[in-house]
Amino acid sequence: MCGRYALTQPPEELHRLFAAEGAVPDWQPRYNIAPQTAILAVRVREGRRELASLRWGLVPHWAKDAAIGAKLANARGETVAEKPAFRDAFQRSRCIVPASAYYEWQKSGNGKQPYAVRLKDADCFGLAGLWSRWTAPDGTVLDTVALLTTEPNVLLAGIHDRMPVILAPGDYAAWLTGPAHEAASLIRLFPANRMEAWPVSPSVGNVRNDSERLLQPAPAQAMLI
Repeated sequence: MCGRYALTQPPEELHRLFAAEGAVPDWQPRYNIAPQTAILAVRVREGRRELASLRWGLVPHWAKDAAIGAKLANARGETVAEKPAFRDAFQRSRCIVPASAYYEWQKSGNGKQPYAVRLKDADCFGLAGLWSRWTAPDGTVLDTVALLTTEPNVLLAGIHDRMPVILAPGDYAAWLTGPAHEAASLIRLFPANRMEAWPVSPSVGNVRNDSERLLQPAPAQAMLI
C-alpha cells in the first residue's frame, strides 16, 4: 500500500510539470501526508487540466456515508476495473497525484522500519490516482481520491509487497483522458534502476511530525516497535 508521502514542490512548479491550467491552490511543502487529509491532484475538468485539492480516501458517488473513504486510500491495480468502489472512477475520472517521495514500512521480527522512496532522476513524479465526487444529503460536495498500487519491483520487494503505480510523464495524457483499456496498460512496475530507497526515522509514523528531517537517512537499526 501507499499510506504516506511527501510533496515539497510549490504549486506554481506543479502547474508547469503537469501542464495544468487555472487557479493555483494554496500549498506549503508537506513531508508527511496521510490519508483523510487534503492533497493535490491533477485532473481534467471541462477539457482542461487543473491542480485541485481533494481529500485522500475515495468516497464512491453512491456511498451512503463519507466514512467509507477511510478504508479506500488505495486501490489495487489488478482489480480496479471490477471493484464496485473504484470501477466507475477508473472509467471516467482518473487523476495524477504529484509526489516528491513516499514512505513504506518494512516488517521484521522485532518491529517495522520506515523507508523513504523516490526517483533518482526527478524531484517530482506522478502517482496514478482515481477521484470521485460525493454529495452529502445536505448538498455538501466532497471530492476524494485513491492511489493505485501494484506488485513491487525488485528494489522494493524486500521492503513491502505493494508499491504505488508511478506514471512516466509521457503517459500522463493517456492516464487522464485515454480509454480505460489504454489506462489499464499503464498499471505496471516502474523500473527499479530509476528509484532509490533508504531507511528514515520512525518519527514519520506520527502524522503530527512534518518537517524535512523526516526524509533524512537514519540507521536501519532504528526500528519502530
